[in-house]
This record gives sequence, structure tokens and C-alpha cells, in this order.
Amino acid sequence: MHGWMDHLEDLGPGVVGIRRHGRMVTDAAVVAHDVDALLRGDRRAPEQLVNAACMPGAVGRVWAMADHHFGYGLPIGGVLATDHDAGEQGGAISPGAVGFDINCGVRMLALDLMAEDLPDPQRLARRLGGRLPAGTSGGGGVEVPPQALQEVLNEGAQAAADLGLGFVDDVGHLESRGRLDGDPSLVSERAIARGATSLGTLGSGNHFAELQRVEHVLDEDAARSWGLHEGQLVAMIHSGSRGLGHQVCTDHVRYLERQYVEQDGGWWNEAHGWWIPDRQLAATPRHHPDGEAYVGAMGAAANFAFANRAVLAQRLLDGLNAHLGSSVEATTVYDVAHNIAKDEEHLVDGRRCTCCVHRKGATRAFPHSHPELAARYQVTGQPVLVPGDMGNGSWLLAGPRTGMSEAFGSSCHGAGRTLSRHAARELVDVPALKARLASSGIHLKHGSDRSLGEEAPEAYKPVDDVVQATVSAGLATPVARLAPKIVLKG
Repeated sequence: MHGWMDHLEDLGPGVVGIRRHGRMVTDAAVVAHDVDALLRGDRRAPEQLVNAACMPGAVGRVWAMADHHFGYGLPIGGVLATDHDAGEQGGAISPGAVGFDINCGVRMLALDLMAEDLPDPQRLARRLGGRLPAGTSGGGGVEVPPQALQEVLNEGAQAAADLGLGFVDDVGHLESRGRLDGDPSLVSERAIARGATSLGTLGSGNHFAELQRVEHVLDEDAARSWGLHEGQLVAMIHSGSRGLGHQVCTDHVRYLERQYVEQDGGWWNEAHGWWIPDRQLAATPRHHPDGEAYVGAMGAAANFAFANRAVLAQRLLDGLNAHLGSSVEATTVYDVAHNIAKDEEHLVDGRRCTCCVHRKGATRAFPHSHPELAARYQVTGQPVLVPGDMGNGSWLLAGPRTGMSEAFGSSCHGAGRTLSRHAARELVDVPALKARLASSGIHLKHGSDRSLGEEAPEAYKPVDDVVQATVSAGLATPVARLAPKIVLKG
């Protein structure tokens, strides 16, 4: 089961390699301090990484970021790139390697207010809890008529702004300008119905909205360029495409999985002549009609997520302004996806490759001077938003200054779980957790105690360790550490 342990190699600071073996078509790499650190973790995730390295058309290395953990098909924190020119219709695209919450991501706002000047934060936490609906249901979202919802699925964040629902100060401050090429006609009626009432909602689980204090700045030039300084109040919002994106993934996972039958210890697709080791990675060629159908629906769901975070940002600002009795100036530091597949140009083994890059629980981290970045990121590199747990803080990083990383310009996306939700519920004393957060000056608004226990700090890796490994691997550079002040959870 764990034959990969016989094929480990040291690839330099912060990176452990898994050499190609068995039916792998390429190598794999894990961001970890050393081999011992990797082996102390959940060994199911590297096994999933090896499975992904068997995917048709896989190129470069298949990566697991420092926050990786076991997931559906591809480990969360996984990065898989496949060559558009592989085979007759391109390499694989796999919905399971993107994830169910399409374009789950993070938006960060810089606020023209010092954290110490925020009055009555507990009252503000209650106010924001009423304005930013959280939980498993899609209720509480803004009412969006069918035609407006189609505009959102087509145009993303800008559509939310044009409809007067969302905050967008500059689309250049959003990954891909807050819009992917999508085709709403490929989104099922069930998915549309699930999205009709959920625009502007956080969701449950690890989704959140926080007001944070810029605790410590490590890169003064980048922070200044992005409008940040120590002691400042900032906002971070973590949410995605809600039930709409989940349904899009479900539709395509079910459809593609039915095309595979068990064979030779794995799964065989007769139409494409493909064998894969895990049916959860069910895939289709990128340029096959099934691949184009998924990409079109995924793009529309991603646009919903960009719009959702824009609406959440507007709702948060409205609540903050009502609390203050005046308008606070806000600018978007960045908005980045971490469950997405994107067509990108990369240098792989010395040649230019048009790749389909799957990032599942991994954040894009493009270097300075990359043509896709807006002008203010051309000198600093792309902002990389890394939320930690609600008790210890988060990080703001920047893309590397040494050029595109071998991980297809990717970085960690958070702290990464060490405990399952069930294990966390069994372990965590929720009343003691609440008291601990309160004594740390963290003002909490949450739904059920059950869900709060699942998201306790002890359920996650120390975010500082994750960031240290990421920086050691050369995937990003540190800009600032952020401390939680107000936390809204589902």
C-alpha cells in the first residue's frame, strides 16, 4: 500500500520527492521539512499523490503543498498539471482533482482603520453575524432574478458590482480579474436552483469571515505597495461557489465515474483507452466534448464564487460602516482561488507547455513581472492569502522573486487539517475553546457548538510551520502575519 516510501529522495530545502515507479507517468513532490516529517503525517495523502502521477498526460511533478491532507481523489493541497498536447485530445482533466467547492478561495481587504480604534468589537461580531449568513443551508443570500444570475455566471465579480450587490474596487486586484470563461448553459437546473438563494453566504466548515490586525510586517516594500502597515485592521473572507459549485462537481464526477470499470487493480475507460488507479480521479481528455463541458460549467461556477466573495465583502463593509456610523475606506489586497483548473503556459523539462493545472486546496503564487498580474503586483509578486486557524492567525505571502516555481507557480492555501472533523468533535472541549478565544481577545460569532469544535485550532497544523516550509521550498516569500480579532464561523 505504501510502496512509495521506497522511492523517496531529497529535492532540496523543504521538498521531498517521490521517484516515478510502478504505473506513474511522472514524479511527485511533497513540501515538507524532511522525510521524517513527511512520514509522521497521514500516509494516505502521498498515496493519493502517487495515484495522481499516473494520470494520462501528467507532466512536471505532481505536488502536495505543506498543508496537504487526505481528500477526494487528489489530496487537498494537491497540484496536478496535464499537457494539452498529450494524446489526440489532450491530457486528463478531472473534477475530483479540482474539488467539490469550485473556486473556494479567499479575499482580503485593507481597511483605513487601526485595529485598536475599533469600538465594541463583540457588538460588531453580532452585527456582522446577522449580515453574513453562515451554515450549511443556502438561505440568507441576496435575491437574484434568473437573468441577473446568468450575468453572474457569465461575468463573475464585475456582474455583482454592476448589479449593485458586490464590492469591486479594481478587477486587477482579483485573480483572473474575477472572471473565467464559462458557459452557464452547461450548468444543470439543480445547480442553478441551489445557487439562486446562496449568493452572499459564507457556508459552513472552514469557511469564515474575519477582521484581523496586521501583527507584524516582514516585507515593508510589498506591504506598503498593497496599502498595509502594522496595527491596521484588515478583513479576510473565505468562501466559494456554495451549493451551485458543489452540484456542478457532483454532476460531472458521477457522469465520468460511470464510464470507468474495474480492471487490473484500478479503473479502465474503454472509450479513451485510459487506466487510472482511483475512480475518484475519473477524468476525460481536456479537448473531448466531456472535458469542454466540464470546463464550461466549472468556469460558470467559478464566476459565481468570485461574485459571492464580492457580495460578502459588500455586506461586511456595510455592517462595519453601520457600526462605526461612518464610511471606512477599503481596498482589495487580493482575491485568489484555491479549488480550480486553469489553462496556463509553463516551462516543463525545458519546453513550453500549455497545461491544465489543477489546484485543489492550493493557491496560485505567480512571481513578479508575470504578464497576468496587475501593475502593482509586477514588482512585488502576486499576493498569496494563507488563512490559519481561528486562534492563532494567518499569513500574507507573495509569489517568489526568482521566477515561476517548479510547482507550477503554486503555494499552500491554509494551515491544513491534522484531525478529521469527527476526531476534533471527540477531542475538543467547546466551552473551554470559547473561553480560550475570549481570553486571547478574539470575539467570536458562530453557529452550532458542533461545527465550532470541528474547526478548533488543534484540528489544524501550526500555520507558522506550514508557511516556513513553503518559504523554504521557494514557493513564496513572507510579507505579513495577521492576528484574528473578530471571527465569524458557520
